[in-house]
Amino acid sequence: MKPKLLTRRTLLASGSAVAATGSLGLLTPARAQTLAPTPSMRGGANNYRPGAPIVDRIGGGGFWMSGTVRRAGDGAPLAGQRIQIWAHTTEGHERDPQSHGATLTDENGAFRLEMPQIVPAFGQPHGHLAYDDDAFETVFLRPVMPSASDTSLEAHFVLQPV
Repeated sequence: MKPKLLTRRTLLASGSAVAATGSLGLLTPARAQTLAPTPSMRGGANNYRPGAPIVDRIGGGGFWMSGTVRRAGDGAPLAGQRIQIWAHTTEGHERDPQSHGATLTDENGAFRLEMPQIVPAFGQPHGHLAYDDDAFETVFLRPVMPSASDTSLEAHFVLQPV
Protein backbone atom coordinates (compact mmCIF):
# COMPACT_ATOMS: atom_id res chain seq x y z
CA MET A 1 0.00 0.00 0.00
CA LYS A 2 1.36 3.38 -1.00
CA PRO A 3 1.54 6.11 1.65
CA LYS A 4 -0.81 9.00 0.92
CA LEU A 5 0.79 12.29 0.21
CA LEU A 6 -0.37 15.24 2.22
CA THR A 7 -1.25 17.89 -0.31
CA ARG A 8 -2.47 21.40 0.26
CA ARG A 9 -5.91 20.36 -1.05
CA THR A 10 -6.32 17.42 1.41
CA LEU A 11 -5.01 19.52 4.27
CA LEU A 12 -7.54 22.30 3.57
CA ALA A 13 -10.41 19.83 3.13
CA SER A 14 -9.56 17.99 6.36
CA GLY A 15 -9.09 21.22 8.30
CA SER A 16 -12.41 22.59 7.05
CA ALA A 17 -14.23 19.40 8.10
CA VAL A 18 -12.72 19.50 11.59
CA ALA A 19 -13.53 23.21 11.94
CA ALA A 20 -17.13 22.67 10.81
CA THR A 21 -17.60 19.71 13.15
CA GLY A 22 -16.20 21.65 16.09
CA SER A 23 -18.36 24.69 15.36
CA LEU A 24 -21.49 22.49 15.35
CA GLY A 25 -20.60 21.26 18.81
CA LEU A 26 -19.92 17.71 17.67
CA LEU A 27 -16.48 17.65 19.32
CA THR A 28 -17.80 19.07 22.60
CA PRO A 29 -18.98 16.53 25.20
CA ALA A 30 -22.75 16.42 25.71
CA ARG A 31 -24.00 18.22 28.81
CA ALA A 32 -27.15 17.25 30.67
CA GLN A 33 -29.66 20.04 30.80
CA THR A 34 -31.26 20.74 34.15
CA LEU A 35 -35.02 20.91 34.49
CA ALA A 36 -36.25 23.95 36.41
CA PRO A 37 -38.89 23.51 39.13
CA THR A 38 -42.50 24.47 38.39
CA PRO A 39 -43.47 27.72 40.13
CA SER A 40 -46.83 28.04 41.86
CA MET A 41 -49.44 29.85 39.78
CA ARG A 42 -51.33 32.88 40.98
CA GLY A 43 -54.72 31.78 42.31
CA GLY A 44 -53.67 28.13 42.42
CA ALA A 45 -54.23 27.80 46.17
CA ASN A 46 -57.74 29.32 46.08
CA ASN A 47 -60.16 27.10 48.05
CA TYR A 48 -57.38 24.61 48.87
CA ARG A 49 -58.36 22.05 51.55
CA PRO A 50 -55.36 20.40 53.23
CA GLY A 51 -55.59 16.63 53.49
CA ALA A 52 -58.20 15.93 50.81
CA PRO A 53 -58.70 12.14 50.70
CA ILE A 54 -57.20 9.88 48.04
CA VAL A 55 -60.12 8.82 45.84
CA ASP A 56 -60.77 6.67 42.77
CA ARG A 57 -62.98 9.38 41.26
CA ILE A 58 -64.53 12.72 42.22
CA GLY A 59 -68.31 12.70 41.83
CA GLY A 60 -69.94 11.16 38.77
CA GLY A 61 -66.96 11.62 36.47
CA GLY A 62 -66.88 12.31 32.74
CA PHE A 63 -63.88 14.70 32.78
CA TRP A 64 -60.22 13.67 33.09
CA MET A 65 -57.47 15.60 34.89
CA SER A 66 -54.04 14.16 34.14
CA GLY A 67 -50.36 15.00 34.13
CA THR A 68 -46.89 14.04 35.26
CA VAL A 69 -44.61 14.68 38.21
CA ARG A 70 -40.83 14.86 37.75
CA ARG A 71 -37.88 15.88 39.89
CA ALA A 72 -36.19 19.20 39.22
CA GLY A 73 -32.69 18.90 37.85
CA ASP A 74 -32.55 15.47 36.26
CA GLY A 75 -36.26 15.20 35.30
CA ALA A 76 -36.64 11.72 36.82
CA PRO A 77 -40.30 10.61 37.12
CA LEU A 78 -41.56 10.56 40.72
CA ALA A 79 -43.72 7.58 41.68
CA GLY A 80 -46.10 7.60 44.64
CA GLN A 81 -46.51 11.40 44.84
CA ARG A 82 -49.82 12.74 46.15
CA ILE A 83 -51.55 15.26 43.84
CA GLN A 84 -54.69 17.01 45.07
CA ILE A 85 -57.26 18.12 42.47
CA TRP A 86 -60.32 20.37 42.81
CA ALA A 87 -62.47 22.53 40.55
CA HIS A 88 -65.82 24.20 39.97
CA THR A 89 -67.80 21.44 38.23
CA THR A 90 -71.31 20.53 37.16
CA GLU A 91 -71.67 18.89 40.60
CA GLY A 92 -70.25 21.52 42.93
CA HIS A 93 -68.21 24.63 43.58
CA GLU A 94 -64.44 24.45 44.10
CA ARG A 95 -64.91 25.35 47.79
CA ASP A 96 -67.18 22.30 48.40
CA PRO A 97 -65.51 19.27 50.06
CA GLN A 98 -67.05 16.88 47.49
CA SER A 99 -65.24 18.80 44.71
CA HIS A 100 -61.83 17.85 46.16
CA GLY A 101 -59.86 14.62 45.90
CA ALA A 102 -56.30 13.36 45.61
CA THR A 103 -54.52 10.67 43.62
CA LEU A 104 -51.02 9.15 43.54
CA THR A 105 -48.57 9.05 40.65
CA ASP A 106 -47.73 5.70 39.04
CA GLU A 107 -44.22 4.27 38.46
CA ASN A 108 -43.78 6.65 35.48
CA GLY A 109 -44.72 9.73 37.52
CA ALA A 110 -48.09 9.99 35.74
CA PHE A 111 -51.44 10.66 37.37
CA ARG A 112 -55.01 10.63 36.14
CA LEU A 113 -58.25 11.30 38.01
CA GLU A 114 -61.81 11.34 36.70
CA MET A 115 -64.14 14.07 37.93
CA PRO A 116 -67.32 15.90 36.83
CA GLN A 117 -67.13 18.33 33.89
CA ILE A 118 -65.32 21.57 34.80
CA VAL A 119 -67.42 24.69 34.24
CA PRO A 120 -66.31 28.33 34.13
CA ALA A 121 -65.77 30.12 37.42
CA PHE A 122 -64.99 33.84 37.25
CA GLY A 123 -65.33 33.61 33.46
CA GLN A 124 -62.70 30.88 32.95
CA PRO A 125 -62.96 27.09 32.96
CA HIS A 126 -60.00 26.00 35.08
CA GLY A 127 -58.80 23.35 37.48
CA HIS A 128 -56.70 23.46 40.62
CA LEU A 129 -53.92 21.03 41.47
CA ALA A 130 -51.48 20.87 44.35
CA TYR A 131 -48.45 18.93 45.41
CA ASP A 132 -48.47 19.35 49.18
CA ASP A 133 -46.36 16.62 50.74
CA ASP A 134 -43.13 17.00 52.74
CA ALA A 135 -40.41 15.68 50.41
CA PHE A 136 -40.62 18.54 47.87
CA GLU A 137 -41.61 22.20 47.89
CA THR A 138 -45.36 22.82 47.72
CA VAL A 139 -46.67 23.80 44.28
CA PHE A 140 -50.17 25.04 43.38
CA LEU A 141 -51.32 25.10 39.75
CA ARG A 142 -54.37 26.71 38.13
CA PRO A 143 -54.39 25.70 34.45
CA VAL A 144 -57.08 27.31 32.27
CA MET A 145 -58.89 25.23 29.66
CA PRO A 146 -58.93 26.49 26.06
CA SER A 147 -62.68 25.75 25.88
CA ALA A 148 -65.42 25.01 28.41
CA SER A 149 -66.43 22.05 26.23
CA ASP A 150 -63.06 20.28 26.66
CA THR A 151 -63.34 16.99 28.53
CA SER A 152 -59.78 16.81 29.81
CA LEU A 153 -57.03 19.00 31.19
CA GLU A 154 -53.32 18.29 31.71
CA ALA A 155 -50.94 19.77 34.26
CA HIS A 156 -47.30 18.88 34.80
CA PHE A 157 -45.22 19.30 37.95
CA VAL A 158 -41.45 19.57 38.24
CA LEU A 159 -40.73 19.42 41.97
CA GLN A 160 -37.81 20.86 43.92
CA PRO A 161 -36.63 18.76 46.89
CA VAL A 162 -36.84 20.60 50.25
